[in-house]
Amino acid sequence: MKRILIIGIGAGDPDYITVQAVKALNRVNVFFLMDKGAAKVKLRALREDICRQHIKGHAHRFVEAPSPLRDTQPADYRASVDELNAAKQAVFEAMIAGEMKDGETAGILVWGDPMLYDSTIRNIEAIAASGRQAIDYEVIPGITAVQALAARHKIPLNRIAEPVLLTTGRKLAEGFPEGIDSAAVLLDGEDTYRRFADQDVEIYWGAYLGTPDEILISGKLKDVAGEIHRRRAEARQKNGWIMDTYLIRKARGPYE
Repeated sequence: MKRILIIGIGAGDPDYITVQAVKALNRVNVFFLMDKGAAKVKLRALREDICRQHIKGHAHRFVEAPSPLRDTQPADYRASVDELNAAKQAVFEAMIAGEMKDGETAGILVWGDPMLYDSTIRNIEAIAASGRQAIDYEVIPGITAVQALAARHKIPLNRIAEPVLLTTGRKLAEGFPEGIDSAAVLLDGEDTYRRFADQDVEIYWGAYLGTPDEILISGKLKDVAGEIHRRRAEARQKNGWIMDTYLIRKARGPYE
């Protein structure tokens, strides 16, 4: 039997690693890495730094495979996601088959938390269900980018007695759902917040959270939307990639 540990490693700061995750890191024989594009080198370096700081005297190795490409403008979004996950499953299965011995443990290091807008659990679950590989797996939670964002801006995510929505830029483009005034937004490659710049809305935005490249901007959206758009474009041009998230909410008094 081979064991897979799906480990949430936080938003980038090695200090975001939980004690449970540190213990998990020290059980791993081989780490599977799968990145693409310009982010590949820096994201690997961040993972290696996390391992260097937290693994003590336990022999381990890294195995890297190219991440399948995704259609960024698909005609059918759900179908494109299914195709991407099927391709990722094939890559993971090949690594499990070719890079692990029976009895070994592999680690997959997931940015933020594996339970929030990440496909790794679904992909490993599908591989296990296929029966082609004799594997068992565990999931270790991590610090999400949303938590890191709120901490860095020194704010609570929700107002008193109100909910907060976790959503994507694609869904936010449809508007705030009924009864929702606060939304934490991930996976927004289209600067969807700009659609609300003519409304009385606040935003707390952050990019590369927990890393030396971190950028934080907050304020009335109408006042800072242009700055966020500019800084985001500049950072993406400079680094070749960007990981960002934001909290957007309808403005009210502090005790409303």
